[in-house]
Amino acid sequence: MLKAIAHPVRLCIVKGLLDEEGCNVTKMQNCLNMPQSTISQHLAKLKAAGVVEGRRHGVEIKYYLVNEDVRKILKAIF
Repeated sequence: MLKAIAHPVRLCIVKGLLDEEGCNVTKMQNCLNMPQSTISQHLAKLKAAGVVEGRRHGVEIKYYLVNEDVRKILKAIF
């Protein structure tokens, strides 16, 4: 789990989801100034580690921080 959030981009993604739940890739893309494909690759690693979860809302998928241990770690760090 720590390895999954250790990458600077993934750490930024989960920190953003801690601050604002239910974010889509387009909003992350605008915030991080990175290509959508890069963000999607990082989200796939976070989903595989059980850190985030994507939920479909109509035509978009919103991502949520679902791992309580990661939430506690981030609150302690930030």
